[in-house]
Amino acid sequence: MSDERTFIAIKPDGVQRGLVNKILGRFEDRGYKLVAIKLVQPTESLLKEHYSDLTSKPFFPSLLSYMLSGPVLATVWEGKDVVKQGRAILGATNPLASAPGTIRGDFAIDMGRNVCHGSDSVESANKEIALWFKPEEVMSYKLNQFGWIYE
Repeated sequence: MSDERTFIAIKPDGVQRGLVNKILGRFEDRGYKLVAIKLVQPTESLLKEHYSDLTSKPFFPSLLSYMLSGPVLATVWEGKDVVKQGRAILGATNPLASAPGTIRGDFAIDMGRNVCHGSDSVESANKEIALWFKPEEVMSYKLNQFGWIYE
């Protein structure tokens, strides 16, 4: 089993639309282990740091406004190839390009309301986890179903 971790955030539209349970369930059903979770109202400074690579983009002000519009459910998931597989579970960033069966393919239409964020690499996952969670907020435990998920 891998101890690779990824950061998945359910954005304000996902929280407001009551999709939290359905989204968390996709990761649990797949066999990934939830190791951190909290509902937060992100600050502008947190979001500017989180999206630092996008601050010069013309859409950044609307992204910032959208992400400040309500609570975000921040989560950390652990398991084999979880960064890549987490992105596959979410679907393409543009929901119209997302396959049915993915979170965005099932629950979103516009890119500006795409329900979730997922880390795009192990490096960005580590950075995002450290940004959103204190080390003591990320749990380490053995999942009881471990032997039924991993060889």
